[in-house]
Amino acid sequence: MDDSPALRALPSVHDVLQHLPPDCRRFPRALAVATARRAIDDARSHLRSHSTAAAPSAVDLARDTAARLAAFERPSLRRVINATGVVLHTNLGRAPLAPAAIPDGYSNLEYDVALGRRGKRDAHVAPILEALLGAPAIAVNNNAAAVLLAVNEFAGGGGEVVVSRGELVEIGDGFRIPEIVHRSGAVLREVGTTNRTRIEDYRDAITERTRMLLRVHPSNFRITGFTARPALAGLAGLARERSLPLYEDLGSGCLVNLQEFGIEEPLAGDSLAAGVDLVSFSGDKLLGGPQAGILAGKPDIVARLRRNPLYRALRLDKLVYSALESTLRHLLLEQWDRIPALRMIRQPADAIRARAEALLARVPELRAEVVKGESVIGGGATPEQSIPTWLIAIACPHAAKCERRLRLSEPPVIARVAGDQLLLDLRTVLPEDEDLLTQALAALNAE
Repeated sequence: MDDSPALRALPSVHDVLQHLPPDCRRFPRALAVATARRAIDDARSHLRSHSTAAAPSAVDLARDTAARLAAFERPSLRRVINATGVVLHTNLGRAPLAPAAIPDGYSNLEYDVALGRRGKRDAHVAPILEALLGAPAIAVNNNAAAVLLAVNEFAGGGGEVVVSRGELVEIGDGFRIPEIVHRSGAVLREVGTTNRTRIEDYRDAITERTRMLLRVHPSNFRITGFTARPALAGLAGLARERSLPLYEDLGSGCLVNLQEFGIEEPLAGDSLAAGVDLVSFSGDKLLGGPQAGILAGKPDIVARLRRNPLYRALRLDKLVYSALESTLRHLLLEQWDRIPALRMIRQPADAIRARAEALLARVPELRAEVVKGESVIGGGATPEQSIPTWLIAIACPHAAKCERRLRLSEPPVIARVAGDQLLLDLRTVLPEDEDLLTQALAALNAE
């Protein structure tokens, strides 16, 4: 019961509304009432857990309500400057998007303009994907959805999926391959040990209930030491021998050879050439595009996936198709530098050093130096692989406070803290954002 003096002293919704600034009249009254009530409820909860606290006045709660109302007008999803050196930063949207021409108003999402009749929405990316991969392909809303669709189509209803125990990975946010397989309606049959699986383990596990062989690329983990697993060509041969589809979840989705830049990831096209019947991978990792899950493989297999009712439930919308089409076209035309993530990975360390020195020259009063460091790919891709870089190391009496000031600037600047230094890696800072970063650093130094 609200019987304490502080709780009884809380103003009414009417009193709070009476003290709102005049410019709050632009908001719908129902929204203002609901927001004031929420502010009062939050104050009530605070008083119940802090018995010595005093009740806020109607003026205080009106100020709180006005701030909450103003927040509704500001977009929550906004641009930030990533100075962490993590190229595919999961919390920052993974791959930074290239500019894409998103059509206003209506679009030909599912309309064939040439024939004047209904079309297929995947027509906007399917031809480019086939040209890139040499196999037909479709797209769903992420790679976990791709795994769900593929396993459901071939093993849903109790069929068995054979997979190496050492490949049962966690995709992220607590979701693991076994759980996705279970939700698809299939039964997972694990073979081998955590660090060693032989081709005979797969062969011995195949029964009349087996519907698929699954291989999962360790894109977000590494097991080192005494390890082994069958070559992809050998596993493909076993799948053909037993008339089973071989499906490989590649995770990161690398379509461009990045070995000369220190990144070792299998190419999707190489897996298909080795005899894999179906591959899937993410769109927002090493592909460099928006969140999506790409499935590519043999024509009859992809046709089956397209007919599965889950495909409709997991399909992309017109905004993602626009961004994905733009990214794929840059890949096809080998316009690497027009894909921000690939441009960042390919950028030489010396070029980053020159950018860092030029930026510091614009803020001479800043106590900082350029030092050697390492960039990482991130986003659940290429574990234990890094790229040499140069960092701006800012000496701060209270590095955590400096980091917070940058984070609360406009736009937010996300940096790293190491001891008493604030570290910024320009590898992941877009060139067009350098002026804004310079202003943020100048403001940081002035405080």
